[in-house]
Amino acid sequence: MLITFSDFTSIPVLWLQIALAAIWVLVILLIAWVVNRFADKPEIVRKIVHIGTGNVILIAWWLDIPASVGITASILASVITLLSYRLPILPGINSVGRQSLGTFFYSVSFGILVAWFWYLQQPQYAALGILIMTWGDGLAALIGQRFGTHKYQVFGTQKSWEGSLTMMLVSYLVCSLILVGTQGNSWQTWTISLIVAVIATALEAVSFLGIDNLTVPLGSATLAFFLSQLVLN
Repeated sequence: MLITFSDFTSIPVLWLQIALAAIWVLVILLIAWVVNRFADKPEIVRKIVHIGTGNVILIAWWLDIPASVGITASILASVITLLSYRLPILPGINSVGRQSLGTFFYSVSFGILVAWFWYLQQPQYAALGILIMTWGDGLAALIGQRFGTHKYQVFGTQKSWEGSLTMMLVSYLVCSLILVGTQGNSWQTWTISLIVAVIATALEAVSFLGIDNLTVPLGSATLAFFLSQLVLN
């Protein structure tokens, strides 16, 4: 049967929004599955999921997807990730050779930020927190493992200065792009971005058991929001 444009316009907007977000996530999971299937690189698989799925916050923001959808997705993802630590639901995502609840915390932080900042009608801060975690921590881990020759330890966890520098630079870039785009180009905006980047890097450095997937997005978004309210209003 021929599908016409009018068939799509008859579909409720909400379902189109959900479908677009779901397709994005499914594509990322499919890519991760293929990599896990044909290459024994569990950390790469985890970072594909970590970085890829985090960008769904941009789809939610740009399409103005209702908070209830984001919160529901967060709850479902949290339950699935908890089960995946016991069952092979998401093979390769949690098997990184270390004890961590990072994937669970990642899902929880998404729901908290959507619930908070969608309610305040300030979704850019939710996106800021998630994307700092998505890109900052994700690239910091990859760069640190590949080029991290200068090591240091915090709470028994080994980090590298190269990874931490990557975290700070990427966090600064993400924060600057979002704040300049929503609040305008000013020295206050650039300063807030620098402060947020430094604090996000510190939170990532002192993390253990994957708690940075909760503290970094929540801390970054909260700090950016309150500093913006204090300085720009």
